[in-house]
Amino acid sequence: MRLSQFHLATVKEVPADAEIASHRLMLRTGMIRKLAAGLYTWSPLGLRVLRKVEKVVREEMDRAGAIETLMPTIQPRELWEETGRWEKFGGQLLKIKDRKEQEFCYAPTAEEVVTDFARNELKSYKQLPINFYQIQTKFRDEIRPRFGVMRAREFLMKDAYSFHLTQDSLQQTYDAMYQAYTRIFTRLGLKFRAVQADTGAIGGNASHEFQVLADSGEDALVFSDGSDYAANIEKAEALAPTTARPAPAAALTRVDTPTQKTIEDVAAFLKVTPAQCVKTILVRGSEGLVALCVRGDHEVNEVKAGKLAEMPGDSVLASEEEILALTGTRPGFIGPAGLPAEIPVIVDRSAAVLADFACGGNQDGTHFTGANWERDARVTRVEDIRKVVEGDPSPDGQGNLRMVRGIEVGHVFQLGKKYAEALKATVLDENGKAQVMLMGCYGIGVSRIVAAAIEQRHDEAGIVWPEPMAPWRVAVCVINPKNAPEITQAAEALYAELNARGVETVLDDRGLRPGAMFADMELIGIPHRVVISERGLAAGTLEYRARHEAEARAITQDELFGLLG
Repeated sequence: MRLSQFHLATVKEVPADAEIASHRLMLRTGMIRKLAAGLYTWSPLGLRVLRKVEKVVREEMDRAGAIETLMPTIQPRELWEETGRWEKFGGQLLKIKDRKEQEFCYAPTAEEVVTDFARNELKSYKQLPINFYQIQTKFRDEIRPRFGVMRAREFLMKDAYSFHLTQDSLQQTYDAMYQAYTRIFTRLGLKFRAVQADTGAIGGNASHEFQVLADSGEDALVFSDGSDYAANIEKAEALAPTTARPAPAAALTRVDTPTQKTIEDVAAFLKVTPAQCVKTILVRGSEGLVALCVRGDHEVNEVKAGKLAEMPGDSVLASEEEILALTGTRPGFIGPAGLPAEIPVIVDRSAAVLADFACGGNQDGTHFTGANWERDARVTRVEDIRKVVEGDPSPDGQGNLRMVRGIEVGHVFQLGKKYAEALKATVLDENGKAQVMLMGCYGIGVSRIVAAAIEQRHDEAGIVWPEPMAPWRVAVCVINPKNAPEITQAAEALYAELNARGVETVLDDRGLRPGAMFADMELIGIPHRVVISERGLAAGTLEYRARHEAEARAITQDELFGLLG
């Protein structure tokens, strides 16, 4: 490719809402251009990178035995009503009508469609197991699209769905997909980690997320320093303390705290640590408000809380009006001692071993000291409802937990019968009896991988692509070609030779000054830069610089071929 014939449109300034490195650099390099909130056009440069990722994903899916297909992005309401997700999926589901007023949605995922396909196509156990995949655009109506393609409304996704008669068969395909994902991210040159995860809106049983490690990642990940245990913080279990709760030693005492509402302010005012306080949060349960009590230095895990028997499947904070109407107290002064009897009190394991703790006084402007469970405060049940923190013991009993940040780029699920049962997707077993199929689901955010790679690999000058993702491996730069035709000839010859050897090479023949030319090549992240100059020709050398190296050096053409393999 000759840059004089290519659309390369780098810029220096980017919009103020470009908050993270990948968004800024994708705009500066011209890889993407914004059309509307969460909607982006991929330029020829951006598309080259996107297609590199797509190629690796497709090759590894094919290698793992999955079969490529393509399903509609516009899906009928009736299918989604069969699974109950037309309403349950929420505001992210973009609903549309055709000219006949029939309702459809723009696919955020394809469980319904692929299961409908399977129930019509698969009749016998002899056709199983089978794994269908597609690489296709999806749309989720994010309430606040941000971070460029990292959290866009429209995105490119690889989604796969497997069908099975037995759990053993499902597990085998799940394991094969896990290994395929491991190969994909390894081939793409990314530092990543597979972690245990919650199944979320997709549903089902076991699941793992594949996370690209980056300080800017939205997800908090935990791993053991003594084993291979790793999990998303939403999934990680907080083990119960091994120490028993001490006996009460203090009387329950009400203390005026007229302006102290936060745990930090209350603890400082009462001269105790946040770990000696109990934080009480009221949420909307299935049959009224529910109190969640955690230690003052801990946070409620909303995913864990949403799975409590008293909850409707998610965790939503009660409004100030709801709290005031039921308790007579405003948020900031709520505590477990003296709550109305109709409010279940779910206490976290760590909070349950506290004695003589401080908590809200259930009266505006007051808190209690010397509070104790059962003597002063009801306990409906003790549960694990908090987020783990650095230093907690690992759930597998080996080592302690450490924390890193990650960007989710892949997710594998064991769905079980969730969708097949709802859509009555059955096959005849070897005895001629209809059996509901088991399903697996395997997703990769193809466009998100591009942004995640930039978050992990960039510097002040621009992107530092891993070679498998770079738009070109080598850039041949021509210095002052107008006054020295032999330079142009040498550059053309090297460009042709590299491409003949299968090395993807771009020729920068735009006639720019060296500074501007080199800045562009660093910005767009080309792994290898070669400069053809008059001085180099005279010495029989090329000026070479790898993108990750600080200085250029002189090498021969044969040395260059050796470096590139």
